[in-house]
Amino acid sequence: MNNFADLAEQPPAMSVRTAAAWALVSQYTAFAIQFATSILLARWFITPAELGLFSIAFAAVTLVAFLQDFGVTRYINGERDLTPDKIHTAFTISVGFAWGIALLAILASGPIAAFYHDPALRPVTLVIACSYLLVPLAIVPQATCQRRMDYKSNTMIEVGSSVANAATAITLAVMGHGALALAWGAFAQQGARLVVSQWRAGLMLPWPLRLAGAAPVLKLGGTNSVLATCYSITGRAPELVIGRLLNNVAVGLFARASGLALQLRLLVAGAVTGVFYPAFRRVRDSGEPLAPPYLRVVAAYTGVTWPAMAGIAVLAGPLVNLLYGPKWIAAAPLLSWIAFSQLCYVALPLNADLPLLLDRMRSLIRRNVIETVASVLLIAISAPFGLLWVAISRFVHGLIFIVIYAPMMQEMLGFRWRDLAAIYARSLLATAAAVTPVLVSYLVWHPASEAGMLQMVSMAGAGGVCWLITLRLVGHPLFGEIAAMLGEITANLRQRKARPVTP
Repeated sequence: MNNFADLAEQPPAMSVRTAAAWALVSQYTAFAIQFATSILLARWFITPAELGLFSIAFAAVTLVAFLQDFGVTRYINGERDLTPDKIHTAFTISVGFAWGIALLAILASGPIAAFYHDPALRPVTLVIACSYLLVPLAIVPQATCQRRMDYKSNTMIEVGSSVANAATAITLAVMGHGALALAWGAFAQQGARLVVSQWRAGLMLPWPLRLAGAAPVLKLGGTNSVLATCYSITGRAPELVIGRLLNNVAVGLFARASGLALQLRLLVAGAVTGVFYPAFRRVRDSGEPLAPPYLRVVAAYTGVTWPAMAGIAVLAGPLVNLLYGPKWIAAAPLLSWIAFSQLCYVALPLNADLPLLLDRMRSLIRRNVIETVASVLLIAISAPFGLLWVAISRFVHGLIFIVIYAPMMQEMLGFRWRDLAAIYARSLLATAAAVTPVLVSYLVWHPASEAGMLQMVSMAGAGGVCWLITLRLVGHPLFGEIAAMLGEITANLRQRKARPVTP
């Protein structure tokens, strides 16, 4: 217990590419579980109004619960000389701060229900808030896994928590508990995350409490809290504003569209984000320039995510109808615009992580506040005109996001604008190639309103082939990364097969 020395001294468990491969396994498996669960619940057990009720409660709680990490994960992954005492201090601060935030969320359950004039919100909000009492004891164990690039353990944590969420939510939804089923699913997810992360870390607890040397953690934590608040407002404002100005059904439809778009984006690119932070820490500590690896990351993100999100946008109608049924079809046009907005958000990856790693906190905070104000203003202006305009405002916000962060990233990393533009151009060509089969099929086969499963799957497959061929033809850096990752995985498998079997 409290094996901080072992955790601080362990060398990296795997290479960046192998870690990325494990992260992809984690993301794809967790996504498959969550995706299948959302389809099952939406088609047979959860109505738009019930999802809207849960979404308002979840958005209201996470508005403050996002502060729980307090930058501890980034501190552990980014600290140059991480000692056992530093881990112990970070763990103490994490637990104390996170439990305070959880208590605040619990006390706010009544006022939240009163603000929305809906007594049914209180029990749902209370269950979600209580789940955050479990979070702090999992933060440091999982962060140490990330620092030593142990993404096998991270996979176990993510998959285990997804299974717990799905099993609990489905069981209670079948029993007719509606929005509360989703809330208890979230509680079970945090419980499983705690158990598995503690198991993989060897049972580490912050006792006795230690506050010596807390200044660096508090400094980063203050900055992270400002950023987390801004991200939380930007991410949760649509549900909160729509719930206040419109109704629970509208919130449910928007949450279904935005949730699906975000799930699919994370499926494509979100898994490897945690891998890049400790990887860039190594590059920083070695004194090597950051621009070349960053441009490779941009190429990977845009080369994969842009075609995927554009595909979701053009397939939104048949996708929503086939997955969730006719009662959710009003979410389709929302999904198209929100999917397009994701293209903007992945155009400048690690826009928050690298400034923290390179001590550019003030510049990051200033831009983050401007971005958040712009987001809230766009939602407030568009919401009275209906859900579609709120979705369009997300795309406009994405364009503003690029304008705000691009100059900072260029000045900080020193890449050339023409190199970035060349990557964007190649990714746009790959994106156009990926969606062309679908768009052509709407003209020569069935229009979007009548497209079935066969048309969707076959045209998506054809788009994937066109995408890969285009990557090769235009010399996209992603093609080389794909080949290198597959080669490394193949080599590891061969080494395992070649090992002698011990009796």
